[in-house]
Amino acid sequence: MSADDLDVQTRPRTIGELPFFASGRYPGAECIGQCRNGEVQWTSGKDLLPKVRDVSLGLGALGMAAGARVAILAESRPEWLVVDLAVLAAGAVTVPVYPTLSADQIAFILDDADASLVVVSTVVQLEKLLSVIDRLPAIAAIVVIDPVERATIETAGARDVRIEPLEAVETFGHDRMREGWGVARAFHDAARQVGPDDLATIIYTSGTTAEPKGVRLTHGNLVANIDGVRQVIAVDQDDVALSFLPLCHAFERMVAYIYLTAGVSVAFAESIETVARDLLVVRPTVMSGVPRVFEKLRARVFDTANAASAPRRALFHWAVSVALRRGARLEARQPLSVPLRVASRVADRLVFGKIRAAVGGRLRFAVSGSAPLDADLARFFYGLGLPVLEGYGLTETAPVLCVVPLERVRFGTVGPPLPNVALRIAEDGEILARGPNLMQGYHRRPEDTAAVIVDGWLHTGDIGTLDDEGFLRITDRKKELIVTSGGKNVAPQPIEQRLRQQPFVAEAVLVGDRRHFPAALLLPDVQALASHWGVPVAQARARVHDPDARALLQAAVDTVNHDLAQFERIKKFVLFTEDLTIANGLLTPTMKVKRRIFEERYRAEIEGMYS
Repeated sequence: MSADDLDVQTRPRTIGELPFFASGRYPGAECIGQCRNGEVQWTSGKDLLPKVRDVSLGLGALGMAAGARVAILAESRPEWLVVDLAVLAAGAVTVPVYPTLSADQIAFILDDADASLVVVSTVVQLEKLLSVIDRLPAIAAIVVIDPVERATIETAGARDVRIEPLEAVETFGHDRMREGWGVARAFHDAARQVGPDDLATIIYTSGTTAEPKGVRLTHGNLVANIDGVRQVIAVDQDDVALSFLPLCHAFERMVAYIYLTAGVSVAFAESIETVARDLLVVRPTVMSGVPRVFEKLRARVFDTANAASAPRRALFHWAVSVALRRGARLEARQPLSVPLRVASRVADRLVFGKIRAAVGGRLRFAVSGSAPLDADLARFFYGLGLPVLEGYGLTETAPVLCVVPLERVRFGTVGPPLPNVALRIAEDGEILARGPNLMQGYHRRPEDTAAVIVDGWLHTGDIGTLDDEGFLRITDRKKELIVTSGGKNVAPQPIEQRLRQQPFVAEAVLVGDRRHFPAALLLPDVQALASHWGVPVAQARARVHDPDARALLQAAVDTVNHDLAQFERIKKFVLFTEDLTIANGLLTPTMKVKRRIFEERYRAEIEGMYS
């Protein structure tokens, strides 16, 4: 079967048509690959479609049908993408689940989405799922991507749930296909019958309540976003990419779809720990990341320079000053002066070329998403000849709304809206968005949907401004959601509530927006401490900074962390002793913490946790 069968030579209508499209247009290309032990194992465009077809038919043998919800509980890897495409080609719906989530969090998502089949990556994830399987009666089958012993499956003891390795599922599918042309034609017809308005995926995103909301995105939403981004970001079959962000996140998943559509060869890193090595193996021309990735890279560059001899340190800092001056001129769209051109060539030969070599030596640009990118960080990399283009969006918009064009960089902004997206600023400064990439709605939450989509405009919850060229600048967050510099969404209120439920915690405020990790400021419950120690309250108040008091509060934090996902866990905390009241300006009349005022008042303590 070729892409001609589905008439998708120009563009796919649905994500389910992507494997047909990629195999038909780029049959000889190295399509998707896996980094392993310093090498890349590639699957060609020609081989992608049969693999997707066999997995899809095999999942069908386990009960997957059009409209079924199939969860993917796995780290990013080629199999993640193959399963995703196999599900979507059959008209079923994928539900991505972060493997870092706790068993209880996974159970909530699978139950809310009505998942009937789950694909897990490892035995570790299998055991986590089986620990809550009795709460999930709708699940009929589990597929394990990594090789797993039949004895392990047989001793899993999962009520009446069938468990199969992915390799066996693919073999089932291949055997079904060999039964006759009719089976292969049925797969083809199923893909043809999927339409742009059909539901493709339910992606659960953290909100400000304890329960995550499922964002319903159609095939049309996703294809519209591919079209919009490709009009701004130029990639093609001459490009090679390294992927290391989670495909569970809408950003990296969209990036992967764009790569497949454009014929980009994409290799998945062996792990986040091997990215530095894999960069040298893959030598990407394009890549995506989150601000934390680029922060670490800059820190590594500076650490290396500062450990060098005095002359080399001086050379490096001179070169950085040249890079920043060059970036400023390019941002202003002004030509470089002759002295600056000469200095740039010298700096490039002596310093910047070596830095670029550390990321493979071929990188044309990177795209940063999922969290705000510091303008100075962008200037630094742009000056090195490694442009980092910032994008902006939400899961609810599939996800991209804006991205900075390579030829029209403006640091501190997220670029203009995509050509098929409209933005406007409400009277209160909130950013409103409209376009074909706007979600169908929240799963089973019509009231929440109606609250954020009004007259066709999505209320993003972010505050911003549009300049005279239509570039969007994010100035604040209307919503209280914390977005770490790694792009993870953390809802502070449920975590704060759990902390306040601990014996010795009177009040808790979570911080971490644009930071590496969540941290907390805790108000000790001096009454509880006094009772515990058997001393007067005044004496307990004087002892709140003693080691034994801190140990009790550390135990409280540990208790809360136990049930949180890894990226939600509190890494550090400090104590404060001022009550939160309306009178001192730290509470609103409705008894909510005024976060910006609180963080300003305790800026030194917060900075101390991140220094």
